[in-house]
Amino acid sequence: MLGLVPSSYLFYRRLAAARTLSAATPLSVKMARSALDEVTDSGAFDRSPSTFRSFVSRDSSAPFPAVAGRYHLYVSYACPWASRCLAYLKLKGLDSAIGFTSVKPIFGRTKESDDHLGWVFPATRDEEPGAEPDPFNGAKTVRELYEIASTKYTGKPTVPLLWDKQLKTVVNNESSEIIRMLNTEFNEIAENPGLDLNPAHLQASIDEINDLVYDAINNGVYKCGFAKKQGPYDEAVTNLYNALDKCEEILSKQRYMCGNQLTEADVRLFVTLIRFDEVYAVHFKCNKKLIREYPNLFNYTKDIYQIPGMSSTVNMEHIRKHYYGSHPFINPYGIIPAGPSIDYNAPHDREKLFL
Repeated sequence: MLGLVPSSYLFYRRLAAARTLSAATPLSVKMARSALDEVTDSGAFDRSPSTFRSFVSRDSSAPFPAVAGRYHLYVSYACPWASRCLAYLKLKGLDSAIGFTSVKPIFGRTKESDDHLGWVFPATRDEEPGAEPDPFNGAKTVRELYEIASTKYTGKPTVPLLWDKQLKTVVNNESSEIIRMLNTEFNEIAENPGLDLNPAHLQASIDEINDLVYDAINNGVYKCGFAKKQGPYDEAVTNLYNALDKCEEILSKQRYMCGNQLTEADVRLFVTLIRFDEVYAVHFKCNKKLIREYPNLFNYTKDIYQIPGMSSTVNMEHIRKHYYGSHPFINPYGIIPAGPSIDYNAPHDREKLFL
């Protein structure tokens, strides 16, 4: 058993203790959130909305102007929402203007006063390859960063987190908004300003695909994995595979989801596809059909993975450690399956099919 993974028994005792503590201190109820707290009485998973929603602007007079070196992105390589922000840093050539730090992949205790388990930083650079200590605030956990930004914060301490080093606050923790800022607002300091992943002539198509992909696929795998009753699972898994079938059909006719141009919709879909066979098929019970059994989706995943910069955003060791090691209510002993270890650098046919 992994050292940082509590047994199922201990996990539920901790969860019960946290809820008992929170009866006297209401703030703890909301702060000590886990996936279990987002499951409704019907047994369905219902994700909480993000709470910090300010915007960085190219306007120099804005409260958060797009200035090189002012902002820092806190991510987890394991988290698909954070990974799409990291992908934008690489694709737009912003990683020299906006630094990033990744947390450890396995949830740990975030405070001695309660039993919340969440994202934590390593104590040293050598503790966990790919993860680093917080370089600016000395925070031990992502939760501490939120509490620096707001002592009364009552939401989930999530990643991604776009941090303002000057004001010592969270600008935004909603990945869909962060990637749109990175796409347009930092072009004056981007190394690849000509890349527009949300062009005006495709915005309607991108939004339509995003609606399909987010609910049924991105969040759909979580609805499958965190369902506590058969009915919600059956509904989620049906919607998931209907959406995957639809994507497979679209990709039989064009290279990318909105035509023959890479867009935001592709980055948002990719982060789930790259985790699917390695984690979701087993851990989240999404095993009706693997991505490798979809010819177009599988080659499409390899195509995007092989775009310069994209492979550096995929740390499969972190991905596997996180999911199998951070959800003891699903995988009590933290056992990490041996496979399948897919080679995403293998040849694909997408470029030849759609010249």
